[in-house]
Amino acid sequence: MGYITGLTRNRKEWIPQFIVSIDEETCIGCGRCYKVCAHEVLGFEEVDEDDSAKMFMTVENPGSCVGCQACGRTCSKKAFTFAPVEM
Repeated sequence: MGYITGLTRNRKEWIPQFIVSIDEETCIGCGRCYKVCAHEVLGFEEVDEDDSAKMFMTVENPGSCVGCQACGRTCSKKAFTFAPVEM
């Protein structure tokens, strides 16, 4: 079974890694990943624990992910999980 592949500008084969999940315990809600995603895949979720105003990121539109992993590369906490799509 193969994976969906793409090509880079130099015609090198590339396997996109699509977002699967974000670890809510690890995420600090800084929003860096939200800012780099041009496809509106991510959203904010607020935790209402004793007025702490803690936020973390969620995957709102997984179908819009193009597999670039820009969000994961900007995450200092490494809270993202990615996987390729099988054909």
